[in-house]
Amino acid sequence: MSVDEKTVRRIAHLARIAVTDEEVGPLQGELNAILAFVEQLGAVDVDGVEPMTSVMPMRMKKRADVVNDGGRARDVVANAPETEDNYFLVPKVVE
Repeated sequence: MSVDEKTVRRIAHLARIAVTDEEVGPLQGELNAILAFVEQLGAVDVDGVEPMTSVMPMRMKKRADVVNDGGRARDVVANAPETEDNYFLVPKVVE
C-alpha cells in the first residue's frame, strides 16, 4: 500500500494538523515507511502463538461487580451552587 500526496493532505486535515507544501513530501515518505513496516508484521507466522496481555505472566486483579451509590454523594455536590437531597439544582430549560 502506498500513500499519495492527496492522502497525506487528507490525513493532516482529519488530524487537524497544518501541513505546508514543503512538508507533504517528507510526510508521504514517513507514512509509506510506516505502512511498509506494518506489511512486514503481517508476513510473520503467528500460528500457535497464544494472545497475551503482558510479557509477564500474571492474573488480572478483579473486584466484585457490586452496584452501590459510591457513598460520596455529599462530596460530589459539595461545591455546587445549589443542591437538594444530594442532587444538583439547575434552572428549568424546557418550557
